[in-house]
Amino acid sequence: MRLLQEPPPPGNRMTLPAMTTPHVVLGLETSCDETAAAVVRRGPDGAVEVLSSVIASQIAAHAPFGGVVPEIAARAHVESIDVIAAEAMREAGLGFDQLTGVAATAGPGLVGGVMVGLSFGKAIALARGLPLVAVNHLEGHAVSARLAGEVAYPFLLLLVSGGHCQLLAVEGVGACRRLGSTLDDAAGEAFDKIAKTLGLPYPGGPALEALAEGGDATRFQLPRMLLGRKDCDFSFSGLKTAAARLAETLSTEAERRDLAAAVQTAIATQLAERSDRAMIAYAAQHLGLGLRFVVAGGVAANRAVRATLQATARARGFSFTAPPLAYCTDNAAMIALAGAERLALGMFDPLDAPARPRWPLDAAAADANPIHVPGRKGAKA
Repeated sequence: MRLLQEPPPPGNRMTLPAMTTPHVVLGLETSCDETAAAVVRRGPDGAVEVLSSVIASQIAAHAPFGGVVPEIAARAHVESIDVIAAEAMREAGLGFDQLTGVAATAGPGLVGGVMVGLSFGKAIALARGLPLVAVNHLEGHAVSARLAGEVAYPFLLLLVSGGHCQLLAVEGVGACRRLGSTLDDAAGEAFDKIAKTLGLPYPGGPALEALAEGGDATRFQLPRMLLGRKDCDFSFSGLKTAAARLAETLSTEAERRDLAAAVQTAIATQLAERSDRAMIAYAAQHLGLGLRFVVAGGVAANRAVRATLQATARARGFSFTAPPLAYCTDNAAMIALAGAERLALGMFDPLDAPARPRWPLDAAAADANPIHVPGRKGAKA
């Protein structure tokens, strides 16, 4: 089924009458170092079915450098995006004529990579006369928990990944209000950088979690940041620096294991403390509504972090939901679902939708009260 016979004209985000039939959407994700494509069907009742999800990892290409190299990532996306998209369609058992739309990450992220997936999505939309949805990567994470089951709006979201760490009140599709954000490093970035100082391989987060198994988290005293503040903002740079200095003094594997455990506990504790504050504020503004706490992003795959946050939610009377591990890290299924939810409301984008290195979910808060001073590319997420 096609919604359009001609591509939409240039301009801002556009709307069509809301549809009551299923949407079958091809999603494309290229914001960092995974080239991903997926096909998701969203029924008129909101039921979601992931028909395929294909991810080409670039870990081997970036491992020698200890982190993601933007130029290498962009080139790898160019080389594999068509193959990955074709594989996603093959696994779904569908032809392009059976799609109702195309969704592609349009930011925030490494802009070279974002341009690859977005351009590929535009090409499909133009060739097939399909509506294009230019998806905010963070909105994809926000809906990722809905890939495994219904999570009704509104809900409180902790988005915690390698590039982002923020608390948001999600009132509906595209309606997010920022409650807190990191002042410096994201939690996942802190995991990766501390892992690197411990000599662990890339990606550092999972390696540090493995090293922390059986470690004594009380052996090393690490700083607790922003203790004098009562807001919901985060800071991990001081923890990162302290852990790096300690790592230089260690001589045994047991010491390294204990430091990894201490770092993991410190990050989980700060996430839980700020989430607890956000839950108090959120509950006061949503009296009589179901209290739902959703954790999404790559760090949500960390078992210790997940357990700590789950206990915090339980203590405040919130339900706890996190995506299946396969959908915690970057994937295209979440992008396809975000696109399908917008299409269900009749929303789509023109073919001149730009690739954005920066794109905050709560643009009003980013402009009125920026965590970082906006640069020439705009406010950070």
